[in-house]
Amino acid sequence: MNWITNFVRPRIKNLMAGKSGTPDNLWKKCAGCGEMIFHRDLQAAQNVCPKCNHHMRIGPGQRFSALFDDGRFEELPLPQVAQDPLRFRDERRYPDRLRDARHKTARHEAIVAARGELRGIPVLIAVQPFDFLGGSLGMAVGEGFVHAMQAAVQDRRPFILFVASGGARMQEGILSLMQMPRATIAVDMLREAGLPYIVVLTDPTTGGVSASYAMLGDIHIAEPGALIGFTGQRVIEQTIRERLPDGFQRAEYLRDHGMIDQVVHRHHMRETLSRLLGLLMKSPIARVNPQVANAAGLTG
Repeated sequence: MNWITNFVRPRIKNLMAGKSGTPDNLWKKCAGCGEMIFHRDLQAAQNVCPKCNHHMRIGPGQRFSALFDDGRFEELPLPQVAQDPLRFRDERRYPDRLRDARHKTARHEAIVAARGELRGIPVLIAVQPFDFLGGSLGMAVGEGFVHAMQAAVQDRRPFILFVASGGARMQEGILSLMQMPRATIAVDMLREAGLPYIVVLTDPTTGGVSASYAMLGDIHIAEPGALIGFTGQRVIEQTIRERLPDGFQRAEYLRDHGMIDQVVHRHHMRETLSRLLGLLMKSPIARVNPQVANAAGLTG
């Protein structure tokens, strides 16, 4: 019998198990510059790297807390849809993928919508986060988007969409693609009601989502460095057999070439949105810090 293996090591493990170890999520590495950031500092900065300004992905809860007055909001219940209409299976069963995504994110689907006030203006904000199956557009997302827009029309609230998506959800096939025209009709419904529709494109926004309702807003804003496009640069280069400019699908390039209206830092997003809503709704505009207004491109 090995005395060290069978006796000493188990005793040490038992002693260590009774002590509280240091959590492994206290620090996060920035994907932009490699800087290690303390989790509380990162949370206070809304997941923006203080060294290089790299905008990390955040979830609906953080969005709502940063945008709504006093962090108060009412989340909308979303309609229920068929879970696996095509009985799809690739390497894994589709219901298993859904179950794992719900357990990982503690959310039912890849869209969350909420009512609240933004600097005194009643608004409805929807967030399509990337962490739930790549923010893919399926029946539940399409139904949730339409339901949220109907609620905005009923309440006479402007609609703001924060979107990040890899496109249509392949596990739902044609039923996923059908959500794009449905969402387009919902946008028209909002427009007929005379209500603003502002889209904030976050990293990444691609595929069928970028080719439909994500590009139908009255105003398009993007976060710095966000990847925005229909398909990847490598696929396009192989198709047209030409070298494309570096960063041609990034937010700044799209702004410079007229595809989007503004690139706004996350720390200035609340001020920018309130200013734009005041203009679009022809209501008294909240006073904005001149420095913030200049950074957001609202002056001059």
